[in-house]
Amino acid sequence: MMKQIQMLLVAIPMLAGSAWGQGGTIASFVDAEVTTVEKLVLDAAQAMPENKYDFSPEKLAIPGAAYKDVRTFAQQVKHIAASNYALWAGLSGESVPRDYMGGTGPDSIRTKAEILTFLKDSFAVGHKAAATLTGENMLQRPEPGRSSRLRSAMFGVEHAYDTYGQLIEYLRMNGIVPPASRGSRHN
Repeated sequence: MMKQIQMLLVAIPMLAGSAWGQGGTIASFVDAEVTTVEKLVLDAAQAMPENKYDFSPEKLAIPGAAYKDVRTFAQQVKHIAASNYALWAGLSGESVPRDYMGGTGPDSIRTKAEILTFLKDSFAVGHKAAATLTGENMLQRPEPGRSSRLRSAMFGVEHAYDTYGQLIEYLRMNGIVPPASRGSRHN
């Protein structure tokens, strides 16, 4: 219970300047967060050419670098999608297919188009999960041992941002300016 109270104390200031502070709901706040990270991740995933989806920094063979066996760009994108399902499906009442578990999603999803569809579908689950949140249920645990509904929803957003950082590095290692940086003075 103490962790839930601490999280609420952290969440309230964030919410005050967002949708809730403007008369929205907790659901609209979380949905806006899902939308923001979704756009960044999708734009980055679309920016990488399909022939570079198998890129990982290991291929650069930088002396002294510790990139052995790191995920490829495709695996990073699939990792976001698989994690989205794992974190958000329980909130939206959906079940997670077995082959989505394990961090990189199904082996059958290979092409850029398939990966992008998997990613888009995973964010749709995030929007459904956000829509279930209310002031009354946000601190409830959807399953024993799980975090609160709000924490699970927001952790999905946080995780996507974290892995998005890897996507940006991979784009830059391939000479591609990330879409969110295009037109900026600080490319």
